[in-house]
Amino acid sequence: MSLLVVGLSHRSAPVSVLERAALSADAQVKLLQDTVAADPATEAAVLATCNRIELYADVDKFHAGVAELSTLLAQHSGVGLEELTPYLYVHYEDRAVHHLFSVACGLDSMVVGEGQILGQIKDALARAQDLHTAGRLLNDLFQQALRVGKRAHSETGIDRAGQSLVTFGLEQLAADTDDVPGWARGRTALVIGAGSMSSLAAATLARAGVGEIVVANRTFERAERLAQILADAEGTTARAVRMDAVAAELTRADVVVSCTGATGLVLTADAVAEAVAGRTGEPAADVSAEAPAGTTHLPPASAGTDENCPLDLASVQGTPGFSVHGEAAVAGMDAATLEQHAAWVGEGTSLREQGREHDAGGRFAPEADAELIAALAGAVAAAGRVPEYRRPEPVAEIPRPAPAVFLLDLAMPRDIDAAVHRLAGVRLVDIESLAEASADAPMASDVDQVRRIVSEEVAAFGAAQRAAHITPTVVALRTMAADVVAAEIARLDGRLPGLDDRLRGEIRQTVHRVVDKLLHAPTVRVKQLAAEPGGTGYADALRTLFDLDPETVAAVSRAVDNTDEKDRPA
Repeated sequence: MSLLVVGLSHRSAPVSVLERAALSADAQVKLLQDTVAADPATEAAVLATCNRIELYADVDKFHAGVAELSTLLAQHSGVGLEELTPYLYVHYEDRAVHHLFSVACGLDSMVVGEGQILGQIKDALARAQDLHTAGRLLNDLFQQALRVGKRAHSETGIDRAGQSLVTFGLEQLAADTDDVPGWARGRTALVIGAGSMSSLAAATLARAGVGEIVVANRTFERAERLAQILADAEGTTARAVRMDAVAAELTRADVVVSCTGATGLVLTADAVAEAVAGRTGEPAADVSAEAPAGTTHLPPASAGTDENCPLDLASVQGTPGFSVHGEAAVAGMDAATLEQHAAWVGEGTSLREQGREHDAGGRFAPEADAELIAALAGAVAAAGRVPEYRRPEPVAEIPRPAPAVFLLDLAMPRDIDAAVHRLAGVRLVDIESLAEASADAPMASDVDQVRRIVSEEVAAFGAAQRAAHITPTVVALRTMAADVVAAEIARLDGRLPGLDDRLRGEIRQTVHRVVDKLLHAPTVRVKQLAAEPGGTGYADALRTLFDLDPETVAAVSRAVDNTDEKDRPA
């Protein structure tokens, strides 16, 4: 087995890179076709979701395979190889199997334990089968991954460790209440898109008790079909609209969920601002201007007075090389205290404007901090103590009005302009904010049990694959033995033509029994040895010892693969 996976996900790459690297359905098809056409790969499958892009292949050379798969991913994603490479991960053989099984169980998902990934793995396998890019290895691998994922969900409480991305997103929207049904009850929801994720979001909102659901889609018939399903199955008031009606519906909607396959923005910040203005009667906010990075707005009373400084700097004030960053490094200040102290030192200026030297281009030079921190550490050592804390003054927060519109963007690339975050009266939850929120989510105790299941299944799959690898050799050996017996019986018939049929049958059975007994123990033992880690070399040893024709072994292997293909479920 030479399984190789090259990919990137929310764990290895920022959302901005994932967004640009997202593969359309046509791009996935072309990627699969180009992969199996390349020299190192004989099979290929693509697992592309909203937060991962992975290319699986059966390769005959590791380094050449990594280079080829990385290049193909870059070409079809539209992100340059040099830019993409730092975010790629590579898994090989058993580690690749372990990775896919973990993904199938939801251990590698943005929301641990979510079950939607099983449907996405099933779709990836179906696509590879339709294009005939999945052979014996990838068919076995993906089908077993589906079984492992189902086992994890049925035998453990992994579902309690996290929810689906839709449910988790709605919980983030309703963060102030911690009660999604109570928050959603009676609201009007606009769902943009009619695919699997949008349908799931619509059904979740319907079960949460929203008053009305409006479905918008580029293909109006699909929007109508989803609206009808919601009305029939969930008993929810639902209707379909065309995409050109989205702007008008925005002025009525309380909750908006968008998940389309569009390559550009579906909702711009200006469109959302106008919709909010239409609801509140206030002028639309200007979201085009953004405050400079690092600017900290503090009230005047917090700056420039000794009693408001959170630190006692008597021991180090005026020390050559003193800096806010250096002092913070030695004292172990948290970010909020550091910002407030920065305002005190600079009399209201921001942290980034103080205590740091600039390079020739006007940018802050990080190496200056290292020197300043070292100088301050020496000063503190001489003074004999670390500067003491004083109780910091609370930093005033700019009040924001309660959200009037809640937006959930589940698309990759994003459907809703990220600038919407700056609009007052709007709460936006997107893939990026979901990643941040889920990073600190507590892991359920069932996760350890799922990990044990994955380890067991990886070992069993590896043993089965290694045993299957030697089967064609064993079959070829027994075929050769049967041919030898047949040749010797024919030779006996020529030498003893008068031998009666009963004696001839006894002799034939005796010879076959002798051959079978001689081959039984070695072939059973070699299968056991081959199933163990590192046992792939036993097939080569068997072929060498019995001088088996490689083409005969290959023919048996092809026959086994063809039989499996006929028996394999669609």
